[in-house]
Amino acid sequence: LFRSDDLAAILYTSGTTGRSKGAMLTHGNMLSNALTLKDYWGWTASGGPEGRGDVLIHALPIFHVHGLFVAIHGALINGSKMVWCAKFDPKVVLQHLPRATVFMGVPTLYVRLLAEAGLTAQVTKNMRLFVSGSAPMLVDTHRQWQARTGHTILERYGMSETVMLTSNPCKPGDGERVVGTVGQPLPGVQLRVRDESGRDVQAGDTGGIEVKGPNVFQGYWQMPEKTAQEFTADGFFKTGDVGHVDAKGYVTIVGRSKDLIISGGYNVYPAEIEGYINALPGVAESAVVGVPDADFGEVGVAVVIAKPGAVLDPAAIIAQLKATLANFKIPKRCFVVPELPRNAMGKVQKNLLRDQYKAA
Repeated sequence: LFRSDDLAAILYTSGTTGRSKGAMLTHGNMLSNALTLKDYWGWTASGGPEGRGDVLIHALPIFHVHGLFVAIHGALINGSKMVWCAKFDPKVVLQHLPRATVFMGVPTLYVRLLAEAGLTAQVTKNMRLFVSGSAPMLVDTHRQWQARTGHTILERYGMSETVMLTSNPCKPGDGERVVGTVGQPLPGVQLRVRDESGRDVQAGDTGGIEVKGPNVFQGYWQMPEKTAQEFTADGFFKTGDVGHVDAKGYVTIVGRSKDLIISGGYNVYPAEIEGYINALPGVAESAVVGVPDADFGEVGVAVVIAKPGAVLDPAAIIAQLKATLANFKIPKRCFVVPELPRNAMGKVQKNLLRDQYKAA
């Protein structure tokens, strides 16, 4: 028999901002999260298209917390059937949708499904829940999915070190799903936003996200100093994510603290700039990173992908931003590229972009 505080798994972080670290998760961490999500996401053992309750389509990698724990544990603890896909293939997923009720993916998977003509409201009529995480989803992807299927994707927030932390509501009685946010803290999770001096910020103000709860890991494998650095004196884990919480408790992530650009003494949050760029005509996606600058310390560089058939002018993008944003937020250079570097879960690897454009 295992105790709740016994080590169950060492899960290595994605390493998008630096070297991966082994997060030590206990049996108690994973059990508490599985039980919380079973209730919050409304897993059911009855009903469904086959009369046997929820049916999960599993098309995620199983070397990551999303596929290995969140998806699999949700089905297992509920006794649900899983339709197992060795790899993600949009055509195969479309074939399985009519006999399933739950699908979990990263934004890239939803974009690829949207590219299939077979994605319709009829094909998804038996589906109960579409979940997205591991990377931020573009508002345009949300809207396209709603228009094509009639479903609103549920975005949530988690980490290798904590499993799931927040979620948009699943059941109508819990509230509405707010696009662009990752929802509210899950039951049992304490979440706060603090400034650099360690003081709580006001609702709506941006700061570092800290969390505490039965889902939070023990520490990093064989890295006691690093573990001590990442926890506060009162036991909160410093996630390294930067965000804000509105008056209703909905959390918005604006980036990683390591992605923050300090230009001429001003804080520049890349996610804010990316939001404006992504809304420009012809832009499919963008990433903004900080690079060294002799005058300002750091300046922003925008790396942009065009939509199919669109032709983008980097100078025009900069000019349009100047008409909207404060001057210190404007990227100094813009590059149009065919694709952005990503890890296996679809996260943009900004550390690689910083290295690539540091002499720009």
